[in-house]
Amino acid sequence: MLEIRPVVVNKDMIVLGGNMRLKALKEAGLTEVPCIIADELSEDQQRQFIIKDNIGYGEWDWEMLANEWDASELVEWGLDTWNPDQAVNLDEFFNEEPKEKPQNRNTIVLEYTEEDYDKVIEAFAQYSGTKEQIVFELLGCK
Repeated sequence: MLEIRPVVVNKDMIVLGGNMRLKALKEAGLTEVPCIIADELSEDQQRQFIIKDNIGYGEWDWEMLANEWDASELVEWGLDTWNPDQAVNLDEFFNEEPKEKPQNRNTIVLEYTEEDYDKVIEAFAQYSGTKEQIVFELLGCK
């Protein structure tokens, strides 16, 4: 199977594709794995390859992507970035009237992928109380 989907590295032997396969192979005790050395790729092409190779499988570090990558490139390469139109309004979720934000109070914005939407809804459904109490409980705050 590894011959069909080898680990892809650049000329400096930095893994561009197959990090999780490589991790699993190391844990399985393998010391040699098939690799493709993609030494003809430019820096930009390497970045594009990293994103495209993980579109269907990767777990994304959204903060890192937001700070270190160009959002328009990510979208162009096929990654669904966070869309504020898909955000859940917790006041509506809990059927509460939106409240004015009290003065001198911080705000926490929850962002998640569309795939995580059901997980978020399930997590909130397991608790009772106000949305603030639920968030505090989920965060382990008292």
